[in-house]
Amino acid sequence: MSRFISLAAAILVPALALGDEPVKDRKDGRYEWRARHDPNGIGKFYMGREIAYVMGHAAATWLERPEREEEENPKKLLELLKFKDGEVVADIGAGSGYYTFRMAKLVGPKGKILAVDIQKEMLDIIRDRMKKDNVTNVEPVLGAEADPKLKDESVDTILLVDVYHEFSFPYEMTEKMVKALKPGGRIVFVEFRLEDDKVPIKLVHKMTEKQVLREMAEFKEMKHAGTSDQLPWQHVITFVKQAAKK
Repeated sequence: MSRFISLAAAILVPALALGDEPVKDRKDGRYEWRARHDPNGIGKFYMGREIAYVMGHAAATWLERPEREEEENPKKLLELLKFKDGEVVADIGAGSGYYTFRMAKLVGPKGKILAVDIQKEMLDIIRDRMKKDNVTNVEPVLGAEADPKLKDESVDTILLVDVYHEFSFPYEMTEKMVKALKPGGRIVFVEFRLEDDKVPIKLVHKMTEKQVLREMAEFKEMKHAGTSDQLPWQHVITFVKQAAKK
């Protein structure tokens, strides 16, 4: 395991666990809380999966580490996604804008990247870079834990890189993401492969393809369009929104 991943893990849990109330066993609708759980998770479960802690803005520099080129191969991911000129893309959990600014170049001046994050500090980082680099086709969006704050049928692609497993309200977020997609639009999950024990990421920050498919089966208008394992450590799992039947 690289020292960068170890550092991120050290930053992540203590910063967010301070002041948390002890978790008690209970179930409420779609979610379940368990007192015995992974220390890197929040004790809240969805469809048998524990939700992970969110990486705080204090770790933003880790998101820009040079090692990501080797660990994640972002160039390959963007090749797989084949963005079109003029496309509207929502980068949900945009963080420091690692993918935001790469995609902004690919969709051209007529396209737009909606950089969505629930942390204002992350969006401030993005705004500073927009100003520094004179980027005009990125729009920062302050989302909420259960709502990405996107307009209905306004987005061609929703990209989720290493973030879905941290959603506190995955069902509600996905419900609103589906509504935000145009017919024929896609949601792309990029998650560390839990099936591969050689991927040096903590368990609650990884997902199996089977689990993603299970959770997306709740949304009948979304069809699994394929899964790629061409990245070093991650799945790329794509779902396309079917046009409503008349």
